[in-house]
Amino acid sequence: MQSEQQLKTLINTALEHARGKTDGAEVHVFSSDYATSRFANNSMTQNQAPLHTSVSIRVLVDGRQARLTTDNLDPNNIRNVVDKAIVVAKLLEKDPKLLPVLSPSGLQPAKAVNRYDEKTGKLSPDDRAKAVSSIVSVGKPEKLRAAGTYSSGVNLQAMGNSAGLYRFHQETEGACSLTMCASDSTGWAKQEQPIASNVHQVAMAQSAASKAVQSAEPQEVDPGHYTVILEPSAVLDMLGMLWSDFTGTSYTDKLSCFLDKLNTKVFGENITIHDDVYHPLQAGAPFDGEGVPRKKVTLVEKGVVKNLVHGRRSAKEFGVEPTGHGLMEPTSQGEYPVNIVVEGGDTTLEEMIRTTDRGILLTRVWYVREVDPTTKIVTGMTRDGTFLVENGKVKHGVKNLRFNESIIEMLNRVIALGPVVRAAGEESFPAVVPPMKVAYFNFESSTKF
Repeated sequence: MQSEQQLKTLINTALEHARGKTDGAEVHVFSSDYATSRFANNSMTQNQAPLHTSVSIRVLVDGRQARLTTDNLDPNNIRNVVDKAIVVAKLLEKDPKLLPVLSPSGLQPAKAVNRYDEKTGKLSPDDRAKAVSSIVSVGKPEKLRAAGTYSSGVNLQAMGNSAGLYRFHQETEGACSLTMCASDSTGWAKQEQPIASNVHQVAMAQSAASKAVQSAEPQEVDPGHYTVILEPSAVLDMLGMLWSDFTGTSYTDKLSCFLDKLNTKVFGENITIHDDVYHPLQAGAPFDGEGVPRKKVTLVEKGVVKNLVHGRRSAKEFGVEPTGHGLMEPTSQGEYPVNIVVEGGDTTLEEMIRTTDRGILLTRVWYVREVDPTTKIVTGMTRDGTFLVENGKVKHGVKNLRFNESIIEMLNRVIALGPVVRAAGEESFPAVVPPMKVAYFNFESSTKF
């Protein structure tokens, strides 16, 4: 694992070699010591613990830019990559909107965040094996087969440019994804946290095991419109299809579903969404791909689309200050909100179930894909714990269903919101979201499993 000083040395090697040969240079270094223990059929199957460091170098030459990346850290190779990036840049067309590298002069410092936990960074293969053993033990009384991963490690990132800007961030992560398998049913849970002790794998295993047992011998239900209760992971992977529409670049490219809808009520009044890297349940660096400090941005306030996020380019086009969401240049995407917080309510998941006459409870969704980008209709499937709710109780498991649903319309039919959690899924990066109870959710067809 590289130290911060070693990352600085790599950055300086590239910048010194680029001096006098370029109009500007920017260097990112990413270093990780991240291990993953895999298990299946109640047994450990693999332990991976790669150390990896990469150097990504961007050069600006006569109105052009190019970026090349290497994992060969030899100083001569770093200099060679700079030279190759200059050659590549000269072969490209000029970019009339190219901005110089960011100067630290007059720039607000990035607000400090502490997302490093020494115990998490030092978790050993034995520690992970013990966590896996505790998961397997939960399922054995019901003769369930456990499968999944338990991961932990440290990630470092540093960036510097020829204008004198320097940024550094270190962060730990603990993560667990597990599935409990019965003969004809499954249950699932996943968590990702900066501090591994906040990953409660035994409680996750108990929840997944309960779902696998409860959903045994699933019954088929007719497709149609149902009141649906979405657990946080299901909410995350549905709403994740919406995040790219909150960017200035997607708006100017006329790809955003919010085109001509800024300061317009688009969602229900109970929907408020922020991008907030400083939220206590969030993770990540407090600066963006060009080193701009991240700001808290209210994207939606009581259903009204209030703001977009901006990198430096789109901010200039809009005549506003960048919000600190720019991606590493060059990029066609521009920027992205990576610290989503959807405000919740005080209705518990149990209360949502108790007050439902007839509906469907969803643990998670998967294979969510966009059908219509303008109305944000998506299609996907339920998975790993889908239940019929009748008369305020979970009645039995049901065979999985395919949905066709507009996210925009869905967020106009939210009946209740629960307390927020840091949710993890498979279709989107982790975010802070609540469980939701939604009316008139459209299931298009059923499956045979």
